[in-house]
This record gives sequence, C-alpha cells and structure tokens, in this order.
Amino acid sequence: VLFERFSVGLMPSVSLTDLKYVDVRDSEVLAMGASSFSDQPALPAVPVELQAIANRIWPGEFLLNETFTPELLVSSREQTPYGIVHLATHGEFKSGSVDNSYIQFWNQKVGIDQVRTLGLNSPPVELMVLSACRTALGNEEAELGFAGLAVQAGVKTAMASLWKVDDVGTAGIMTQFYSSLRDEPIKAEALRQAQLAMINGEVQVKSDKMAWSGGEIELPEQLKGISSDEFGHPFFWAAFTTIGSPW
Repeated sequence: VLFERFSVGLMPSVSLTDLKYVDVRDSEVLAMGASSFSDQPALPAVPVELQAIANRIWPGEFLLNETFTPELLVSSREQTPYGIVHLATHGEFKSGSVDNSYIQFWNQKVGIDQVRTLGLNSPPVELMVLSACRTALGNEEAELGFAGLAVQAGVKTAMASLWKVDDVGTAGIMTQFYSSLRDEPIKAEALRQAQLAMINGEVQVKSDKMAWSGGEIELPEQLKGISSDEFGHPFFWAAFTTIGSPW
C-alpha cells in the first residue's frame, strides 16, 4: 500500500499553495462540534473526540452543541488567533444547487457560498480538520469540496474525508492524529502515522475506554460495550486526506 511507505496528500495548485513550513505545535486548537441534532443522527463520540483533543492532547479550547455556532467560531478567533480549527459534525458536499452542500453547525447549516464568512484567513488557519463528514469530495465547479474551498478561503492545510465515516472510529483516528502531530509536526505524515496505528490495532476500545498511543479516555454510557475489532478496515481510516500544504 502506497501510504505505508509515503505520506500522501492532495495539492490543487502548487502556485496557489503556501509552501512555507510553520511548526504547527506552536498553534492552539479551537475544537468545535455537536453530538445531537434535530434532523440528523446523533454523534455521541464527538464530546470524547473534542475533550481528548483540546483537554488532553493539544492546548486550546473546545465548544460543544449550543456553543458550536459560526458566530462563536469567528469571535473566538478574533480573541485568540487559533491556528488549528477542528469541526466535528455532519457535513456533505453534493453537486447541483448550493443548498445541497453544507457544514452543520448547532443552529444552522453553513453553505458552500458562506465559507468565506468564517474568517479563516484572518488570521490564516494553519490546519482545518473537518471530522465526521464527507467534505473532501467535490465536482468540476468546486474541486475537492468544502476542504478545497477552505484552502481557497485562506486555510493552509485542510483535512477531510471522502465518504461518511464511523463516529467512534473517527474519534479514534482523530485523537491518534493529534497525538502523532505532537511528535511528527508534518501534517500528512502525522495522518499517515494515525492510519498505520489504526491498521496495527494501536487505536482501540478496551474496558469502555477509547485508547490511542498517547493515552485513553472514558466513553459515554451509550457507547459502552462497542468493539474496535474492525478499526483496521480501510473504511475507518482510508477516507481521510490532507488538501493544500502537506506540511
């Protein structure tokens, strides 16, 4: 398998990509997401994901459910120049009308035509992660979907998925990704290390806790009793890719 030997990412345009290396470990993370929705399936692993990332692995802040709004994303970055933005929520990119494509915030859907209103270039976001949603799949009008649009809107590197992924498996690979990024501050390489960890069984659920190479965190009651035996299957880890600068 190619990624077992090399870090792999997508770069829509070399001439339009910021290739200057910045050590992402100097950035704080703003991790936001929702675990319940009025018209979509719940994502009960999102609180585990956000707490592990922003409380345990990386310095920063997490905002959950009612505080997960576009306005708070913008105002939080105005107060603190978070270099990493992590969104754990539903999202979809579909061809046709702009109404078909969105990122779900707590109180509204942000459409494809509203990405620039999120202030991702002021200051520029070093890394934006779109978790638990299919947002790296695009069409001729918008190459690489929301992730590609995020790069166009000022994000240096976006990480997103090519298909709808498993809630718990995504929490596992995300916690491992940030843990790997502490030791290997090249984004595409940290993703590769996280994918290898999934294959090798280093990310798992045991004794009702999510465990990764850097630690473990207890799962909520509704997720207790689940198994991580399938995490090595490509469905759980192969969807994720970096877009823009690989470092």
